Amino acid sequence: MDVYMDGDLFELYSTGKNRKYKEVARNPELRSGFDRAVRSMMSVDSVDQLSAFSFLHYEHLKHQLAGLSSVRLSNRYVHRLIFEEIDGGIVVKLIEINDTHYGNKR
Repeated sequence: MDVYMDGDLFELYSTGKNRKYKEVARNPELRSGFDRAVRSMMSVDSVDQLSAFSFLHYEHLKHQLAGLSSVRLSNRYVHRLIFEEIDGGIVVKLIEINDTHYGNKR
């Protein structure tokens, strides 16, 4: 499947560095999770097959993010890779850090 990314995410994926996503770039676990998520997306023929990768926790989003989907970068952190599904591919939008998602209450 084709995966399209904006300049910042493409820079993070190709070089491992980016100012906008420096928290992900500096954390080896998040960086590895980002690479693994993108490689997994590239390896499938349709987005429905992402459910087979249990570590991704693939889900369709609701409410203000309706129409988008997400996968987790790590089970230990609350970072999600948010993307839009299009015919024949995926458009990766952003990495979101959300402290209240998945029931994390601070």
